[in-house]
Amino acid sequence: MTRHLLTRSLDRGATVFLLIVAAAGVLVPLSNLLLPASSPFQIPTYLVALFGKYLCYAILALSIDLIWGYCGILSLGHGAFFALGGYAMGMYLMRQIGPRGVYGNPVLPDFMVFLNYDRLPWYWHGFDMFWFAALMVLLVPGLLAFCFGWLAFRSRVTGVYLSIITQAMTYALLLAFFRNDFGFGGNNGLTDFKDILGFSVQAQGTRAVLFALSCAALMATFLICRAVVASKLGKVLIAIRDAESRTRFLGYRVESYKLFVFTLSACIAGVAGALYVPQVGIINPGEFAPGNSIEAVIWVAVGGRGTLVGAALGAVVVNYAKTVFTSGALAPYWLFMLGALFILVTLLLPKGIVGTVRDWSEQRRDRSEADRISAAAEDGVITPGPAE
Repeated sequence: MTRHLLTRSLDRGATVFLLIVAAAGVLVPLSNLLLPASSPFQIPTYLVALFGKYLCYAILALSIDLIWGYCGILSLGHGAFFALGGYAMGMYLMRQIGPRGVYGNPVLPDFMVFLNYDRLPWYWHGFDMFWFAALMVLLVPGLLAFCFGWLAFRSRVTGVYLSIITQAMTYALLLAFFRNDFGFGGNNGLTDFKDILGFSVQAQGTRAVLFALSCAALMATFLICRAVVASKLGKVLIAIRDAESRTRFLGYRVESYKLFVFTLSACIAGVAGALYVPQVGIINPGEFAPGNSIEAVIWVAVGGRGTLVGAALGAVVVNYAKTVFTSGALAPYWLFMLGALFILVTLLLPKGIVGTVRDWSEQRRDRSEADRISAAAEDGVITPGPAE
């Protein structure tokens, strides 16, 4: 059953996407580790980390497209789940520093020693174990999303009102994590990581492995999302998106469906944040900024809402453009360019890059089929068209 569902959900575009990601997950690390620095095909370590960051953003974009493109839930606070997953991983990495910190305390992170903590806060216990941190990466964002969604969806909060309260949620977390007495490093956040599972996070091999893991996570996330949207559950989600009142009238518990997909999406965003932190080397309250969540929505809109492949493509394209434009003379104007990009896409490409390309392909295929039937009719031979 599962094999049939996955096979049915993988069209040509999805297969090509998975093959490209798999090829990148193998070739990029091999190029970085095996080729000499003098080779034109050798990818420097800093680019491996940068590309890994793009992949994490692509996973975040998939989580947003799952709820927005297929269920009509526009979340402007999904960066909160991304940041919570990142903090869970960051807490594990901080516990691995031990006595190698500036103050040499074997238990307390440096910022706690600086702020005169006399003991480790209770919510930091267990993060010295990787399995516990990995569990928290899923549990903390998922639990927050479940509680938030249960209250919001049962109250039938929808549309712009839901978007506003998701943004209020991430802004509240931003203010909380900025506090020095909150126990998460305040404005500076968590940084100066040393090891992950006993391997140096700065080592070339570790960065290559993290990139490969990010590719694997992107592929797994894509398959999960495709399986969801291609199943009967996905059909109900689309019905909720297109006609929520009618779907409720037919007897479906709309709140339960929305709560499930919202919680699943938050867990996916948490995984993206957990992979992001060791590759970037820092996590701070700035990740909770509402602007980050809005920017992630723009990635999905640019790539193509409701396509999954487009969401991942949009994340990579927009962030690559951001890297290029913010490193030169145009850096002060990046936000203006991002806003203009969103407006132009909305006006000229309302279905995004992938959605527009699909429409063009379908229109060309329909014209070709019409021309074939017309030519057959003129010759006096009518051939049956493809079965619908």
